[in-house]
Amino acid sequence: MDKALWILGRNNPLLENDILKYENDIRNIVGNSSFLVIGGAGSIGQAVTKEIFKRNPKKLHVVDISENNMVELVRDIRSSFGYIDGDFATFAIDVGSVEYDAFIKSDGKYDYVLNLSALKHVRSEKDPFTLMRMIDTNILNTDKTLQQSIDKGTKKYFCVSTDKAANPVNMMGASKRIMEMFVMRKSKQIDVSMARFANVAFSDGSLLHGFNQRLEKRQPIVAPNDIKRYFVTPQESGELCLMSCIFGDNRDIFFPKLSEELHLITFADIAVKYLHNKGYEPYLCKDEDEAREFFTKHSKLNTQHPKKWPCLFTISDTTGEKDFEEFYTDAEILDMDRFVNIGIIKNEALFDEEKLNHFEKTINNFKSNLSWTKDDIIKEFFEMIPDFGHKETGRYLDGKM
Repeated sequence: MDKALWILGRNNPLLENDILKYENDIRNIVGNSSFLVIGGAGSIGQAVTKEIFKRNPKKLHVVDISENNMVELVRDIRSSFGYIDGDFATFAIDVGSVEYDAFIKSDGKYDYVLNLSALKHVRSEKDPFTLMRMIDTNILNTDKTLQQSIDKGTKKYFCVSTDKAANPVNMMGASKRIMEMFVMRKSKQIDVSMARFANVAFSDGSLLHGFNQRLEKRQPIVAPNDIKRYFVTPQESGELCLMSCIFGDNRDIFFPKLSEELHLITFADIAVKYLHNKGYEPYLCKDEDEAREFFTKHSKLNTQHPKKWPCLFTISDTTGEKDFEEFYTDAEILDMDRFVNIGIIKNEALFDEEKLNHFEKTINNFKSNLSWTKDDIIKEFFEMIPDFGHKETGRYLDGKM
């Protein structure tokens, strides 16, 4: 069994039935199409890129700002799948830059454009400057690349949203909800589809990815014990995105169905299973000081069998944490019959042109003047989402171990 599946408490890949049923169609479409993957060196981007690559596309270009992650992506692909007959190339450029615009101008001919770039962390909303970058990445660059796709005659544009866009309580989720509004406006000119899905297990920067780092650096594992989340594996995230991109009707948003194969689990429970997988038993610490000092004060515990690893499990009190997860709202229309393990939100092209223009103009004015506050941005978010359930506790993840 896949290690990630076991740690998540699942027996089978979530989308296995749907992938098997449509595999011939997927392979035929991919094999006769050209693809651009934006943000392709992130965890989800890499997963999507590999799902496309292994089905032998005519052209697959990957863009990402992270040069080092791009190198690892290519090494991973060459080591796992080898080579394809089609044109495969990577470009370490920023999607918001003039270099990217020149790249698109030089060719830009793709059947499918998949945008996986995002600032995804709640911690990115703690200051006004990183928050503005989140707006650029999640909203404005999406709108820009959509227009470029329209200009170049792209068949289909896909971008990734988040479960946190449904009734958002943090700025990250709200930015993706606003992105969905911008996408709906462009859907009158190009076919678009999206995906909302759960946390991707062991994705870069995630708490689970941090578990690997903590073991490598001989540091304690810290996790909340009161927050339950849905998780998918990296491969499942790539499959869901590709399914939405290829099979989604205009304005569809795909999401994983909740079933016995996908259930809520706490970060603390995952930490315990993760340690068991690594041959350790958790040693529960009462505070950060005890956890940090474990390897100097309790080193003998780590030579016993079973070996111990320091853990600090606490309640969550940081800004932006949602009490529960949901993939859709009561107001959204669903198709739960087309696929076995994928649900679909069916959308009309509903958007407020005046609000979108005002938001874009205001944000650009802030940037032109090089002056804005977090409260300024929050105000604009409330203009776009009047029932935005933003929670401000004054405490952020960077203030915790």
